[in-house]
Amino acid sequence: MKHLAPSNVPVYETADEQRAIWHRCAERGQPVIAVRDATRGHIVKYDLQHLDRQLSPSTVQQLRDRVRSRRPYPTGTDPISETEGVGGEAGPVSGELHAPTEAAARELASHISQFVLDRDNWQ
Repeated sequence: MKHLAPSNVPVYETADEQRAIWHRCAERGQPVIAVRDATRGHIVKYDLQHLDRQLSPSTVQQLRDRVRSRRPYPTGTDPISETEGVGGEAGPVSGELHAPTEAAARELASHISQFVLDRDNWQ
């Protein structure tokens, strides 16, 4: 699988639900891509730690660039930090990217899934 449709992105609220998703992905040998329903918005999470793998440096940069290009900023402004630019943390092993709604989070998760699920992007 090299892409995850927005409707197939799991959403969780509780620690038990999170553990179930991580356990299921570990059993299948797949990275985690999920959305956490948080107190203030939604958080797209990806994780390869349970696979003892990470994204290549060039893939991390491509993922960050692609996410940053999708973020709306007022005209004439530019985010000053990488974290602000991508709306969270996007690292080689895991990431947390913020979105205002569940629909936006599912779309973002689907968008980054092409980077995270492609085993050619792993080290």
